[in-house]
Amino acid sequence: MKQIFLLLTLGASVLFSADVVAVGDRYQDSASCKACHMRIVTEWEESWHAKSHYNNDEYFQKSIDYVSRKTRKSLNSIKVECATCHNPRISVTSTGMDYEIDAVMGLDKGSAVNRAVNNDAISEGINCVVCHNIDKIHAEYDDTKRGINRVEWTPSGTMTGPFKDAKSPYHKTIHHEFMDKNPNQLCFVCHANDRSKKGLVFSNMQDEYKGGKNCVECHMGPKRKDVAATYKMYDGKAKIRNVRNHGFAGAHVESMWKDALSLALKQQKSNLMITIKNSQPHNIPSGFGSRELLVEVSYKSGSKIIDTQTISLTTLYTRKKGEKPTIPHLATAQSKDMSIPAAGKKVLKVKKFDGASSVEVKIYYRLVNDEVRTLLDLKDNLWSKKYFITEASLKLK
Repeated sequence: MKQIFLLLTLGASVLFSADVVAVGDRYQDSASCKACHMRIVTEWEESWHAKSHYNNDEYFQKSIDYVSRKTRKSLNSIKVECATCHNPRISVTSTGMDYEIDAVMGLDKGSAVNRAVNNDAISEGINCVVCHNIDKIHAEYDDTKRGINRVEWTPSGTMTGPFKDAKSPYHKTIHHEFMDKNPNQLCFVCHANDRSKKGLVFSNMQDEYKGGKNCVECHMGPKRKDVAATYKMYDGKAKIRNVRNHGFAGAHVESMWKDALSLALKQQKSNLMITIKNSQPHNIPSGFGSRELLVEVSYKSGSKIIDTQTISLTTLYTRKKGEKPTIPHLATAQSKDMSIPAAGKKVLKVKKFDGASSVEVKIYYRLVNDEVRTLLDLKDNLWSKKYFITEASLKLK
């Protein structure tokens, strides 16, 4: 029965295969880059780009396991699909019916797919030879083509960068404007158009993006004077340049959240009006669809708290067969978008608690809401941690 279901499922699917450009052994491992780029590699090692592989991220791993179970497709097939953005230098970019049959029969151990997903060359996730080997970004492609399907690669041993005069004794170097003047184009190769297997677009940071800021200004920090490479190629010296941090700070970095939103309170008769403003160039929450804002309201009589309530601003996802809860990647429908829009605001109307003389409101951020955290059985405290954003208080009449 399982085999019949599998054949029907595969028969209805359309598979895409991107061009693969092999990376020589000399350039696959970021450790090889440390000789000249020690600071950059050390910063990258602490980033979530370095953890984008199946073995290194609990949320990613359990999401893949969940999708595999619910779709009855092999684990390796789902890994290959997700590698589009998580491991774009993978040597196999699609699977088909023949592989699925082999996987069901346990005959896939020596297959090209099995070798590809277990190859040490992709164990570092988004490493140096992902971003710095992109030769062309096809912005003209339709939104369904992302990650590996949206780019062309340089030949092995050719690195792209932001400096026109860069040179190295170890590799060829070329300059592209998406590394310098238009870095958002590079970020949006993957950080855009998150789409479920059923075609539901549950997040699209590129469409929601507003303002003149580039992604790197926040997520790689301000430029500072330092060396990009320590090799002394410029009159016997390493060249001092304007460089950014390669830690790619994101939603998991607590300092990113301090005052990321602003908060104003106003009493309107028997109601409390909570205005949350977002000066950032993208929605909050944004990115993966299960992220959440928590608005905690505490009513006081004098100094004593007499009532509390928590408002969750998140999106919930469902699939067919009884509208069962699911994770974003399998959703056919979603609840109303409760995020604070880019360069915009949201006003919450809350009934004032009788007898309260004052109110205090605090806003927190969580990486994963309760529903998805339960569905995936996430264990690490990281996923339930609350990141403080801002607070405000108001005397009530």
